[in-house]
Amino acid sequence: MKKSHNMGNQIQQVLWELRMDYIGHPYYVSGNAILHALGHHLDPETHAAVSASHGVFVPGQFGAFPDEHSQSGSHPHLGSGLPDVNTYDDLFLQREAIHPWLLNTRARDVLNTHDLRIHGGHPALAHETIMGRREDQRKQQQTTKWYVHAYLYADDPAVLPLSEDVLEDPQFGGKRNYGYGEVELKDTQLVDLDNLDYSRLEDAETYLIKLLTPFVLKSEYPEANDCTIPSWWAENRDELRFREEKLLEQREVFRLETVDHGQVVEYLGGRPVETAKNGIQRIGSHSRYGFGEIRVRPLVEQNQESDCVHE
Repeated sequence: MKKSHNMGNQIQQVLWELRMDYIGHPYYVSGNAILHALGHHLDPETHAAVSASHGVFVPGQFGAFPDEHSQSGSHPHLGSGLPDVNTYDDLFLQREAIHPWLLNTRARDVLNTHDLRIHGGHPALAHETIMGRREDQRKQQQTTKWYVHAYLYADDPAVLPLSEDVLEDPQFGGKRNYGYGEVELKDTQLVDLDNLDYSRLEDAETYLIKLLTPFVLKSEYPEANDCTIPSWWAENRDELRFREEKLLEQREVFRLETVDHGQVVEYLGGRPVETAKNGIQRIGSHSRYGFGEIRVRPLVEQNQESDCVHE
């Protein structure tokens, strides 16, 4: 496991390889599901201290670092490992669902739409994508493995890192008794948030906020406080899209009213770096379970996101 040199405000990045198809939420593995899976290997006190991000599905493909990344150039296994993190933007390389690092020469449309298989009437996300190739090519097909990228956080710095034994082989999603949702630890590393370079945010004047995971407004979960939409990223509800989500706790389902993820709004606040750090640790009443992750970007990047993929 890679380690940072300073013990400060840290997160632990984790990359798991899917070993069997996953039956569950079609957009991500929820932080709640990740915490449940890790709870089988942790004592109650440690488990209560840990929070988890949602897990993002990442194709194990060849790619190129986006322009805002601290590294540059192409890498043959950009989706199947954890590159070093030196800047704030480096954190999000594998957190964007559109996979902007994929080359245009790759089957982007295919790899941005996860394969579905039906098992016993249940749709499952395939653990690999198999694509045919032209007859004149050496191999008749290409297989892309899928990974789950997530990160852990704890208020007590002594809790992290969790050992590789704890992270080695959890299972996510439904039908786990039949082997679905099996994953294998591929890589993990500690990142000190206070040690990162935030200069690209400090040098800008106007910003956008992208909601990477849903932000919970109301919840049926016991003693969960309702939240208002933060004034620093939306002036009124008419600008936003909403979605109902569900939280499973001890086989009981709790409904959540959320602001849907993927939306981009103008940042109306005056503390972009502090907001960026809070957004990594997530905001809202269900932040421990992966909800409320946000990314702050300089406004100039609005038209550059599609230009950061290299041939």
